Amino acid sequence: MSDEPAVENGNGNNVPAPRAGAPGPEVIGVRKGMFGARNGGDTSGYGGLVRTVALPGASSRPYGSYFDEVADELEGALEEQDLLPENAIEKVVVDRGEMTLHIAREHLLRVASTLRDDPALRFELCTGVSGVHFPDDRGRELHAVYHLRSLTHGRIIRLEVSVPDGDPHLPSLVTVYPTNDWHEREAYDFFGLVFDGHPALTRIMMPDDWQGFPQRKDYPLGGIPIEYKGAQIPAPDQRRSYS
Repeated sequence: MSDEPAVENGNGNNVPAPRAGAPGPEVIGVRKGMFGARNGGDTSGYGGLVRTVALPGASSRPYGSYFDEVADELEGALEEQDLLPENAIEKVVVDRGEMTLHIAREHLLRVASTLRDDPALRFELCTGVSGVHFPDDRGRELHAVYHLRSLTHGRIIRLEVSVPDGDPHLPSLVTVYPTNDWHEREAYDFFGLVFDGHPALTRIMMPDDWQGFPQRKDYPLGGIPIEYKGAQIPAPDQRRSYS
């Protein structure tokens, strides 16, 4: 948990107060209803909910905890490779006591390799990649979030890469973290993120000829009716709609 005081953000959500001098949250859209579905009537009964979708802004130093040391060591290691840190690291976000490094996709492979191999960093384990879809975040609708752990130093950080819906390509990290093999396939299957260089980027859950990516927020509800103890439960898009 963060040690920053909580503030009211205007729609009932308590979030940590921004650090002095740091930009406030970045509002990227407004979600209506429980799940934000836009293609069909509300079947949840929560259609009256309205919530701002906001991403935390960049943090300013000092970050606190071990985060400053991680940032310093990473920037120094990149400079030794003749890569300007500001070209690779788009921003650093420290929010709720956690650190996320937003990385430009063209430098993701170099940054991940450095985080794994540099003795002062040694993030040996990537526990997976998660897809996130923000339909209103224009030009960066799809996000890939990597969870890294240093067993040597007992530290945890995140990497986040954003790509546009119209060009959802980013480098595969399987050569750096082999355990990402199936995680990347899952993110491709459900979100349409294309991991260039993956050894076998095929669907992992959906049929090979399935159209669309089911975990995107603009994916239609669809579905099929289910027989359950003699009764039929309508498909999600055919259930009672609330106005």
